[in-house]
Amino acid sequence: MGRILALFSQEAQLVKALRKEDPKAQRQLYDKYSNRMLALCFRYVCDDMAAEDVMVEGFLRVFEKINQFSGEGSFEGWIRRIMVNESLGYLRKQKRILEDNISDEANNIPDYIHADQNLETEELMALIESLPVGYRTVFNLYAIEGYAHIEIAQMLGITESTSKSQLHRARALLQKMVAEWQNDYKKKVDYEKASC
Repeated sequence: MGRILALFSQEAQLVKALRKEDPKAQRQLYDKYSNRMLALCFRYVCDDMAAEDVMVEGFLRVFEKINQFSGEGSFEGWIRRIMVNESLGYLRKQKRILEDNISDEANNIPDYIHADQNLETEELMALIESLPVGYRTVFNLYAIEGYAHIEIAQMLGITESTSKSQLHRARALLQKMVAEWQNDYKKKVDYEKASC
């Protein structure tokens, strides 16, 4: 309990210093959260340099809007919301967000119901990154960030049903990709066994 209070106190002191535009506090915040926020931005943008630009813009927005942080709830959660909004703004500017164009391939995806235990987190993240932008964006917002469909619809300027259908298609496509990965993995294991 004492450790939690100490962390809360450190965070409160950091926020107080940020409100005074203290460059050391800004650097401390950046150093503490930049890796996590870069990963978050990359999940949406899927380009290293663009994700870094989005993250830097996000931190600038955090510094500008620090007085809007009420101190209630998670400070990291507040920063994450800003980073998500910056990422979505980038995608909007690139005109890469959510056209509800449904390819024939997406319509004809069979229902795969299980994923292999051998699939590592990095491999799964790579599969998510390869989803079409609209699918990936809704999947990230819903499955990873925890937003509800109504919130996603408002954030992206789409209908709630479009959000739901994009998520459904993202899941179906991911299941197909996992099944293909599973088949490739099984072939690799069988080949290695045969060559021993």
